[in-house]
Amino acid sequence: MENTDVIIIGGGAAGLMAARTLAKAGKNVVLLEGRNRLGGRIHTLEHGTSLEPAELGAEFIHGDLPITQSLLNEADIKYTHASASMWKYEDGKFIAEGHVIEHWDEFLESIMQLKHDMSIEAFMQQEFSGERYGGLRESVRGYVSGYDNADPKKASAFSIRKEWQNEHEDAQYRVEGGYYTLITYLANEFKQAGGHIYLNAVAKDIDWGQHHVTVSTDIGITYQARQLLIAVPLGILQAEVGLKATLSFDPPVDYYINALKSLGFGAVIKVLLEFDEAFWYSDETRKMTGADLEDMGFLFSNEAIPVWWTQMPVHRPLLTGWLGGPPAAARVHTSDEDVLIEALGSISNIFKIDIAKLKEKLLTWNVINWTVDPFSRGSYSYDTIETAEARKILSHPIGDTLFFAGEYLYEGTAMGTVEAALTSGLRAAEMLLDYE
Repeated sequence: MENTDVIIIGGGAAGLMAARTLAKAGKNVVLLEGRNRLGGRIHTLEHGTSLEPAELGAEFIHGDLPITQSLLNEADIKYTHASASMWKYEDGKFIAEGHVIEHWDEFLESIMQLKHDMSIEAFMQQEFSGERYGGLRESVRGYVSGYDNADPKKASAFSIRKEWQNEHEDAQYRVEGGYYTLITYLANEFKQAGGHIYLNAVAKDIDWGQHHVTVSTDIGITYQARQLLIAVPLGILQAEVGLKATLSFDPPVDYYINALKSLGFGAVIKVLLEFDEAFWYSDETRKMTGADLEDMGFLFSNEAIPVWWTQMPVHRPLLTGWLGGPPAAARVHTSDEDVLIEALGSISNIFKIDIAKLKEKLLTWNVINWTVDPFSRGSYSYDTIETAEARKILSHPIGDTLFFAGEYLYEGTAMGTVEAALTSGLRAAEMLLDYE
């Protein structure tokens, strides 16, 4: 049994940010991570024959984000612009960005006037029903499912409105060497400040009282502390107790867990396909499509795997596929091999290349279904109509003893991002220090 000041469960961005902050403030901290690696939903691979990094999890810095970029600057980790053009493949044609969705201005004007929150699906059915608005409804559902990973029947219309109000053409960046370089930096800083990290430590049972916590792992090792910070993904806290990596509390904290369950947590499948050449830039593709895709960053379609992106501004033969929201959630029993077949089918339809030829050109592939991953059980959070009330409960620790951190507790405009996780981890650590 190990006795310490603070136990942190979860070695993702939020947990490590909190761990570093607490250790540097003089706390004795033990961090327990159930996986055999740190990073959580950050998972950088040395990919394929090129051995260049590829991201199975978080990939972009969406705009100029203060905590993420200040940490990268502090660690002397470079990040580069990843802005590039957007294209849509529709009805057999490639359409450059700037394509206006029919009735979009009407939709924005209507949602800005909405007085009472409801789901975005309910709003569309109320204000934009009928065949005339079919394309608009499909576009909104696609955006909410893809970008927010959300179920339109649950996602808050107010939250989506806020997101669109704050949407501007910020630069996108990628971290050189992958996001895992930032995770490594935080972990090293934590260890240098005296912190201890245990991998393959799957926390299971939490017995707690005022300023006293015992955490038992699935193999019976126990840790004791005055305070506990829980920095696992929301999907773990929403899952049925007894499943792998879920947590059992004694005494129960049902009031808090019920608030957590009222938040939205998305689903996503990510596909990495590395080919022997970046054929989407070739003269043959240019002739076939009638479009110059030289600077193509993102490609949207109605295929089974609808969203694809390149490694622009680098012309690398890697395509990343993205399927989010209810369509991803529906594939919890779909094998990685079957997702690969869907992915190759999508690319085949878009670029008019025979699947057999695509398979010959394919060097490496990876599929990650974050929804079936037992240590995440989903992608990232989104607001439901109950979220605002739930966050009032979630913003306070339980008995000055149990604290929570994660991107789902973030209230700014960079929802569902590494920035959100880092911000929450820092805030939780500062709050914990105030409750000494």
